[in-house]
Amino acid sequence: MATKTKTKPAATPKLPGRYLRFQKAYPDVFAAYDALGNATQEAGPLSAKERALVKLALAVGARLEGAVHSHTRRALEAGCAPAEIRHAVVLATTTLGFPAMMAALSWVDDVLGGAG
Repeated sequence: MATKTKTKPAATPKLPGRYLRFQKAYPDVFAAYDALGNATQEAGPLSAKERALVKLALAVGARLEGAVHSHTRRALEAGCAPAEIRHAVVLATTTLGFPAMMAALSWVDDVLGGAG
């Protein structure tokens, strides 16, 4: 029986230039947005992994490619396995439809590469 070779996820890319330019141009707005994000993360009982998968699912539902890329990276950072991330996307099939799920899965795979 052949053994399965595990590959590492693709290297985490630098933050998008638009994001960095916004942060520099509007530091007060960015700081307030960052504080709001931190407050929402701590507002309830979900674990870091659960929050990461929920945020990924929201990005998938909104069909936001950049957000799916970002939340895939964040899910990995929170300790989610590639299989857990892909499962969260596959769950969208019956809500969003097969084509939308497949598009989101391709965005996840942009980040994961051949991992998992």
